[in-house]
Amino acid sequence: MASHTGSGVVAGHKLNSLVAVAFGAVFVLVGLAGFFVSGGHHPAGTEGGELAGLFQVNVLHNVVHLAAGAAMVAAAIVGSRQAKRANTVIGLLYLLLFVAGLFLVGTPANVVALNDADNVLHLVLGLALTAAGLGFDRD
Repeated sequence: MASHTGSGVVAGHKLNSLVAVAFGAVFVLVGLAGFFVSGGHHPAGTEGGELAGLFQVNVLHNVVHLAAGAAMVAAAIVGSRQAKRANTVIGLLYLLLFVAGLFLVGTPANVVALNDADNVLHLVLGLALTAAGLGFDRD
């Protein structure tokens, strides 16, 4: 049974480590799944396949998911400080990607094949990861 103490420990793990490994694993799975729908398209560009019938992806977009996921899982394995840092940095990068996506969708500069659904998801992910990184496991 999981125990919770005032220091942010659940079953012996810091919350940021749990967030990093959970989100990281999902990013890796999404990155891999994206190759099944984006394989016939150019590696980078405004056109791509649709993941779950909603999110536009291409090979470059999938590589971004894989890299973010691998970094988060690796950080969680190394330790809670690294997981905290990874959640914060990757959260901020997703917020930056959200802002960039507002200007890129519908333009030739949209090399990671973003669409409006991607932008909304990037905003939610960015806020959640940044909040976890800055809010959990404070010393």
